[in-house]
Amino acid sequence: MLLEIKNLHAGIGGKAILKGINLSINAGEVHAIMGPNGSGKSTLSAVLAGRDTFHVTDGEVLFNGKNLLALPPEERSHEGLFLGFQYPVEIPGVTNVNFMKAAVNEHRKHKNLPPLSAAEYLKLMREKMAIVEMDTAFSARGVNVGFSGGEKKRNEIFQLAMLEPLLAILDETDSGLDVDALRIVAGGVNKLKRPDNSFIVITHYQRLLDYIVPDVVHVLYDGRIIKTAGKELALEVEKRGYDWLK
Repeated sequence: MLLEIKNLHAGIGGKAILKGINLSINAGEVHAIMGPNGSGKSTLSAVLAGRDTFHVTDGEVLFNGKNLLALPPEERSHEGLFLGFQYPVEIPGVTNVNFMKAAVNEHRKHKNLPPLSAAEYLKLMREKMAIVEMDTAFSARGVNVGFSGGEKKRNEIFQLAMLEPLLAILDETDSGLDVDALRIVAGGVNKLKRPDNSFIVITHYQRLLDYIVPDVVHVLYDGRIIKTAGKELALEVEKRGYDWLK
């Protein structure tokens, strides 16, 4: 079992948002989480990534056999967890090339591997940028600075490709994307799937799941997973909404 969430409760400012999440993910699986606004989807991703705005009040999370909730965010990343943000932030003054080189080498240090040389890093970067059809000129630009919405999302999938996590959580990565950008981003995700890694795809819309086909679909409503089924559940939600599941 790569990820096991048991009875997870969490909230913010005394308000309960997650109210008993149970979820198990095996290596090699793609899980989609759907639900209306305010259901707790982004809170779940933030809690798993270690955002300290939210407070866990009960439950446990095991990631690759380790107590995830006991680890600081950077250790969660080193252990193989990746979060793609709904709204990627801009980091002025820090170029993509320097940002990713530092991140990649920190991950290698955690694994007792030597840092990549400049030549090794540039070769790797070009290979991974090709996956999401990014021009290498983006490497010299500030992280997400002046990027369009689609470019920001491509940049996140590029980061995912560079870090090769065991579990990637994509929080509404389809938000604001046109059809062409969605195809490229989803295609990048599909190219990065391996037997030993897994994805959690959080989305409002079934259209993303036409491109990234999930093994399992969960509906999150009012802080709880109220329905779990195969990919056909996403089509049913698209037709009927969420009210029939309450």
